[in-house]
Amino acid sequence: MPLVKSQQDVTNSIIGENSFFTGRFFINGSLKIDGKFEGKSLQAEQLYIGATGKIKTNVSATSVIVEGIIIGNITAKSRVMLLPTAKIFGDIRTPELIIQNGVILEGRCMIANDLRVSAKNIIETEYAKDNLKEETVFSVGDKSKK
Repeated sequence: MPLVKSQQDVTNSIIGENSFFTGRFFINGSLKIDGKFEGKSLQAEQLYIGATGKIKTNVSATSVIVEGIIIGNITAKSRVMLLPTAKIFGDIRTPELIIQNGVILEGRCMIANDLRVSAKNIIETEYAKDNLKEETVFSVGDKSKK
């Protein structure tokens, strides 16, 4: 099995403006949505939500570019880019998040290279690494600490 896909192996699909699609959508390639999609899940390699596009489901992709509306969580292996007309209600998990001026976003963002590990655990471990505590900085018998 080759590591690089040939052009015929990649699907490029569009849900056009004034179109409505429901269900589960798994696509090997890129998907542009200018219409409306509601469903259980949406997976694609490259996902582009156009200015008229509306999504109501959780999204999983390598990269996501949004101009339209998403109600649901976004997980991207590479990056999420929110353009000025984007409106998002949901959480975002990605290594890279680009938010342009004008975006409306309500949700939590987790930005980390390894999305399988809790960011809280990584940060708390890094914070505790130096073992620096008040007791080690100020001697227990130091009278100037009062």
